[in-house]
Amino acid sequence: MLNYILRRLLIALPSLLGISLVLFTVLALAPGDPFEDLANNPSVPPEVRMALRAQFGLDDPVWQRYLSWLTSMFKGDWGFSFVSRLDVDKLIVQRLPTTIVVIGLSQVLAILVALPVGILAAVKPYSWFDRIASTIAFVGFSLPTFFTGVIFILFFSIYLGWLPFVYRSDIAATGWSWWWEHFKQSIMPITVLGLFQAASMMRYTRSAVLDVIRLDYVTTARSKGLSEGVVINKHVVRNALIPVVTLVALQMPAVFGGAIVTEQIFRVPGIGSLLIDAILRNDTPVIMAVTFVFSCLVILFNLVADVLYGWLDPRISYR
Repeated sequence: MLNYILRRLLIALPSLLGISLVLFTVLALAPGDPFEDLANNPSVPPEVRMALRAQFGLDDPVWQRYLSWLTSMFKGDWGFSFVSRLDVDKLIVQRLPTTIVVIGLSQVLAILVALPVGILAAVKPYSWFDRIASTIAFVGFSLPTFFTGVIFILFFSIYLGWLPFVYRSDIAATGWSWWWEHFKQSIMPITVLGLFQAASMMRYTRSAVLDVIRLDYVTTARSKGLSEGVVINKHVVRNALIPVVTLVALQMPAVFGGAIVTEQIFRVPGIGSLLIDAILRNDTPVIMAVTFVFSCLVILFNLVADVLYGWLDPRISYR
């Protein structure tokens, strides 16, 4: 398996290079000047602004700037934020754990909701449970996260007053109180993202289980006298999860996109809010680094999906 993972990582390197080239070129050709505020400031001499542009290489050709950026990335230098005056890698390290926790817990919630509901709906197709679950799922993935986020804020924060709707990182509590306050203000963003993913995942799970449950080997397992629980859990679910794993891996870009919107709604200090703030301020090094991190995470989750294929389906080899 180790050789398989290494080969997949080597294949991913050209993809990352191509993604970085496209991102850098688009950002370099986009309108706007990161030193526009300095240009409009009469107290800053023009020669100072020109010296800063020369220092950061903004007047160099695009290909030269890209090679310089790529070389610096290999050396561990992710650039310097024009706005916050901090190293980009430090900004990302500060924000990335929050985003990973929110996205990770939302995916756990989606799996815990979608798998049992989807399996039970497929085992009892066209029952009342199946119809109710399918209706809720259709409504769930039809509503965008920004709409459900506002509904959650209106109901749980304003009307009931149970949960805070603004994420605060400067909590003065310590010990278990600190953990509880952080968990309480994370409930709504995690739930909004998790239920949105669970809606589509439930439909895929139901469809995959229905396809597998009608196959001949499942009928043979029943004819051998195995209980229905053993047939479903051992012979149906494991094979039916293969397309679900594909869905989870391919949906990771959408999950990160939804996290950006959700972080803005609940003011979560994650990497998504960092990206939005960098876009509004035309902070190109931060935009480039954050989008590149998103690309790396997407490729990583696809690698995890490929590894899980071999565990779920014995017919797939790691050779």
